[in-house]
Amino acid sequence: MAKTVALIDYGSGNLRSAEKALARAAADSETGHDIVVTSDPAHVASAERIVLPGVGAFTDCMRGVSSIPGMVATLEDKVLKDGTPFLGICVGMQLLADVGREHGDHKGLGWIPGEVVKITPHASQQGESLKIPHMGWNALSVLRSHPMLEGMANGPDVYFVHSYCIRPKSPAHVLAATDYGGTIAAVVGRDNIVGTQFHPEKSQGVGLAFLKRFLKWQV
Repeated sequence: MAKTVALIDYGSGNLRSAEKALARAAADSETGHDIVVTSDPAHVASAERIVLPGVGAFTDCMRGVSSIPGMVATLEDKVLKDGTPFLGICVGMQLLADVGREHGDHKGLGWIPGEVVKITPHASQQGESLKIPHMGWNALSVLRSHPMLEGMANGPDVYFVHSYCIRPKSPAHVLAATDYGGTIAAVVGRDNIVGTQFHPEKSQGVGLAFLKRFLKWQV
């Protein structure tokens, strides 16, 4: 039986580009993974790896995941109890926090203690106001050694689109950061869980290599 990566469909955008990027990563690295786009907790329960994407507002995305009967419980069983490798992308990463503060306070999954807050950048070095959303290519600064960040220590550029950012309570959970008028957590993680604020599926060769490492990651 082929190994599967469950790419969770809960009504958020950007599924197809993530699916294509993961499929290419699986083909290039010859890992034998099938990428299954699914909203069925049973498929998630049988998957070898799980990816939670996300585009839009924290509230809408959390509501979308929670509205699928059994999905949150299945994710908790697979990720927290069984130690299944998990990747959250953009808002899918932000949902790992305790609370999102977009349009009020809204409960997240609570897997990475902390909050999601609006980006409030300082002016650029040239004195220009930085625009929100933060959109485009920014250099990644690796803060902690991690198998998912192997080969990224030289500050590669990756692609961001977001107006909010995660602030973990523990600095140990911030694996990499970027600077946009202040430090923003770009990669967070603990144990078998990793989340990226940048979009690996839009980050060309660097993003593809990141997804290959996820498919090979042995927790």
